[in-house]
This record gives sequence, C-alpha cells and structure tokens, in this order.
Amino acid sequence: MLTDSIAIIALVLAIILSVPMACRKMRIPSIVGFIILGILIGPHGFGLIGPGVTIQVLGEMGMLYIMLQAGIEIDVNDFAQNRRNAVIYGFYSFIFPFVLGLLTSRLLGYDWTTCALLGAMYGSHTLMTYPIVNRYGVQKNSAVNIAIGGTMLTITLSLLVLAILKSHCIDTGSLTTTSLLERILLFAILTLGLFPWLAKRFFKRWTDPTSGFLVVMLLMSISAYLADWAGLEGILGAFVCGVALNRLVPNLSPLMQRISFVGNNIFVPLFLLGVGMMIDVSVIWSGWLTIVLALVMIATKLLGKWFASWLAQISFGQQRVERQLMFGLTHATAAGTLAIVTIGYQIGVFDDAILNAAVIMILVLCTTASFVTEYAAKRLALQEEARLEADKRDDSWHVLSVNEHCLTALQELSNLSELHEPSFSCEAGWAEAKQLIESTSKASIVYHPAQPINTISRILVAVPRYAEKEHDFVSCFGFVRRLSSQIGANVIFFANQDTQVALQAFCRRKGKYLNASYREMEDWEDVLMLAKQMQRDDMIVMISARPSTPSYNPLFEQIPDMLNRFFFDHSYLLVLPEQEADRPSADLILSNQTPGSVTWSLIGRIKRQIPRWIERFQTRS
Repeated sequence: MLTDSIAIIALVLAIILSVPMACRKMRIPSIVGFIILGILIGPHGFGLIGPGVTIQVLGEMGMLYIMLQAGIEIDVNDFAQNRRNAVIYGFYSFIFPFVLGLLTSRLLGYDWTTCALLGAMYGSHTLMTYPIVNRYGVQKNSAVNIAIGGTMLTITLSLLVLAILKSHCIDTGSLTTTSLLERILLFAILTLGLFPWLAKRFFKRWTDPTSGFLVVMLLMSISAYLADWAGLEGILGAFVCGVALNRLVPNLSPLMQRISFVGNNIFVPLFLLGVGMMIDVSVIWSGWLTIVLALVMIATKLLGKWFASWLAQISFGQQRVERQLMFGLTHATAAGTLAIVTIGYQIGVFDDAILNAAVIMILVLCTTASFVTEYAAKRLALQEEARLEADKRDDSWHVLSVNEHCLTALQELSNLSELHEPSFSCEAGWAEAKQLIESTSKASIVYHPAQPINTISRILVAVPRYAEKEHDFVSCFGFVRRLSSQIGANVIFFANQDTQVALQAFCRRKGKYLNASYREMEDWEDVLMLAKQMQRDDMIVMISARPSTPSYNPLFEQIPDMLNRFFFDHSYLLVLPEQEADRPSADLILSNQTPGSVTWSLIGRIKRQIPRWIERFQTRS
C-alpha cells in the first residue's frame, strides 16, 4: 500500500489522464473505467491506496460538483416551459420505484419500516451520467431538463422519508418532525433567497472569474452543509445551490469554464474512484441471500425507473431516444443510495445482507446507466446536429461599442449569445460608430456595459412597428433568446399589437421557446416609456433598422442621444438587422406556426380596431 502522499497524487493523476483515452479506444464510458480502476487500486483490490480522508473529501466534492453543475446548466427558458412535466416526471420517478420497493421488500419478509426505507432508496437516483450528456452537448434538450428538474423532487422526497424514519427510529432529543421541517424551510430560504443576493453583489464588484469560482465553491459547500444540518443530504444542497445561481453563471462564461474544467478533470474522477474503492467485489460470494437480494434490488430499480420513463414518453409525446436518455440519467445510483443505506444500517433498520446487496446494485446500475446514457446522448447529438437552425447563427455580426476599453465585454456578449465569427470594434464615440454601421450591411450590435452582464435581471426589448417584416428579424430575435437563456434574465417586449402576435409565434417555436411578457407600445414615439419602467438591474435592447427597410422610422436617428440621456446608467444594446435582399423572409418562419382559430383571429382583429375607431370618433366630434 502506498503511504507517500506524492506517490498517491502521481498515481491518481496518471489514472485521471489515461482512463478517458483508454475508454475511448475500448468504446466504453469513462465512468465505468474510473469505477473499475477504483476497485482495483482500493483496499478490496490490490490495496495500492487505503481509505484516506483526502480521497474521501475530494470524492464528496466531486458528487457535489455534479449536482451543482446540473443545477447551473438547466435551460431556464426550456425549464419554464417544461416545469409541469418535470414535476410530473419527478413524481413518476419516485412513486413507481417506491411502490415496487414496498411490495418486493414485503414479499421478502421485511417489516414496514425497512420496506419504506428501501422504497425511498429505489426512488432516489444520482445524476452520475450527467457528464456524458454534457460531453455530447445535449444538456439543453427538453428531456434532459425534465430529468434534472424531476431529480430535485425525487431526491427531496427520498431524503424526507429518510429524515422522518430516522427521527422515529432513534432518540433525537428535541429534534422533532416539526423541527426538521423548520430546518428545511430555513435551508430553502438561505439557499434560494440569500445566496443569489450575495453572489450578485459580489459579481458586481469583482468581475475576476477566479474570485467568482471561489465564491461559487464556498456557497456550494455552505449549502451542502445546511442541507445536512436540515436532515437532508449535501447533494441536494449542492443541486439547490446550482439552481439558485443558475442565472448568475452563464453556461458559456469564463466562470462556467473554470467550474467545468476543475470538476470534470479533478473532482468528478476522484468521486468515481472513491465509489470504486468502496465496492467489495468479494461480497458477491458472501452467500445466496446477498445475491438474491441484489438481483431483486437491481430488477426493482430498473423496472421502476424504466416504467416512469416510458410513462413520461407517452405523457409528453417524446421520442424513443429521449425516453432512453431519461432512463439512463435516472437509474444510476450512488450518493443518495449510500446515504440511505449507511444511515439505515447505523440505526439498525438494515442488516449486513442489505448493505452488501446495495453495494452490488450500485456497481451494476452505474455500469448500465453509463452505457444507456452514452448510446442515447450520441444518437440525440447526431439528430440535433442534422436539424436546421432556425435562428441562422451563421449570419455575419459586427459587435461594437462607443467605449474604447470594452473589447472584453464585447467578446463576452458574443460568446453568451453564440454569434458566429463576429467582428469587433471599439469606437471613440457615436459618430464613428454610426459611420461604421452605415458602411456595412452586416447585422450590427452596439453594446454599452454599465454592469456585469450576468447580473442583469430583466431585458426590456423595444420593437418598432413592422420589425417582423425585416428579412433578418429572426436572427435578431434569436440573439435575444439565446442571451436571455444564458444569463437567465426575464424578457419583456414592448411593441404594438400586430408585432406582438408575431413575437408570440416566435416564442412558441418548438425547441426555441422563450418565456416572455408583452407591453403595449403603439408607436416609436412612446419608446421613452421604458425609462419610467426601468429598474436597477435592467438592460434595454432597442431593435432599430437602416433606411429603406420596412421598419425604418426617422426617429431612429435620435436613438444615440436618447440612450445617452435616459439610459446611460443602465446596460443597453442597439441591434440592427442585416440588410440583404437574398435572405428568406421572417414570414417563412411564421407561416410554419400552427394557425389559430379563424373565429378567434377575427375577434382579435376587432378588439384591436375598437380603440382606433373610438379615437377617430372622438377626434371628429
């Protein structure tokens, strides 16, 4: 057994480096490779590394990392559209394994307390295979968002069952069920209310990604500790912390790059090695009872999670590959199962046979989940790559500012909105910027960053009349949609009724959903009403146009002066669509939308005309 710390570090780093490359050649998921190597080098294998505190602590950080990253990378727009489905799937994913667990455990002769705790163990799952989804770039798929959203409910329900049974099986002193609920409520208030406020204040003062990384790690650790203190588990605390910080950590930001790099290359592999080191393969031959119990556990878990995924596919109208991906994500088990089994064993509810069988179940399910997720994620990635991008991200964009020291901010804006090969320029003033815009037909963006973009709470978009008639308006809309999705900001469109109808059609597009609200702005003369509704962390976006285009208004010439006088203390964007004649019209996109009822369309037109008729009548009279 190695005792020198430097030798242990060298061995672990060599494993972290070599396992992914070897697994790619053997075409097996790297998760399986790390677990197998953990078994081989651990105390139950060749004994190269003993059960040390360092490996255990770093391994726990890896599991927290996976849950934190899953919470941060939820697509807020897609989740807003699918939150009902996520709750339903979370209920499916918990109740069916739980009920099956009760039945099979009762048939094996266990008492109801043991049956309930085993049912809670079957109902929980761990997002161990989420790094596979992240690697294939399909983490924005609705099936993934539904599975992740459902995870929060399943973990909460499982750990609540554990907390209640634990409080009834052991003497907790004054810690009653009411006290547990009070602690859970305090944990939720601090994590979901206080932590985002603190992080936002910090990011406004310090924009260094390294400092931001340390703040996120600190908040994750505190949230995990508070979850443990509340009778839950640290993995739930890390997940809730990720959800709370979702909009403050854009997925394409330098801060997220640091989080992903450290987690995927250090902490997550160490966690998987730690799981392997805990597995004692010799328990397989410890007796027939352990083997039979392990087979029952594996079958119960697989059947319950598969049935939940199948029912979700029918309920939500999903593809087969999406069902497979949800099943692969939600039947792996590690941290939650280990917590329930360990606590159940300590309080005397579980015996040695259950403990050993659970270890076998973890090994088998982690392996099967890795293969299922790898297969489904790869197929889904190929489908999404072949799908036409309605936002036309290959458009040419020119991003500029009227500040000579904003190049970094321009590049960050471009990364977050996923612009294709943009060009950048920092001009000395509006005169130079206007001259540059007039000299090109590219879609142009003028950006004025008054605060860090990840601290923006709302995006107020002023859309002129007939903007939907611009041939490249779909690209401008896609820019706003992607930006709001990355920073988690609410979008409010200010437009007239006719333009609002077009915007609502764009927002309802499948795979391009945007949860937005709408305010009436009949003419461009009313654009200054935005200044009265601006709040501290708002960003203003003005959609403009060049002369001789459908939506051009002579008042657009006053926009620079207007922005400097009324919106200078806020971040703002001036967006001009590309000016080309050979682009398909945005009407092509709108024509693909499901038409509404003719009756309701007629009623809507009459409702929009009534105020105009009244105004004309009052004018004449």
